[in-house]
Amino acid sequence: MNNVDKSCFTYMLRCSDGSLYTGWTNDLKKRVRTHQEGKGGKYTHSHLPVELVYYETFEKKTDAMRREVEVKQLSKAEKENLVRKFPSEKLDMVASPKDSK
Repeated sequence: MNNVDKSCFTYMLRCSDGSLYTGWTNDLKKRVRTHQEGKGGKYTHSHLPVELVYYETFEKKTDAMRREVEVKQLSKAEKENLVRKFPSEKLDMVASPKDSK
């Protein structure tokens, strides 16, 4: 079992218009899939398709929630910098096929 399977997460999704959506969850794979199906939230529903581009792992829900607030307060450039530096192989552990419908 890796960290993706047993923690809380702060994550960012890239939306179809290039915007970044930030959220938190305790089941990253399921939450990303829910967003991709158009059921994840009002914002992402109207900005499909979405793709996971960044996440951080936390042991406690409160830490993930706190980090979500911090990330949301970053500028677009600061968020893009986080995404740019994020190792793509970590995304591979979470990725679900885009055509999973």
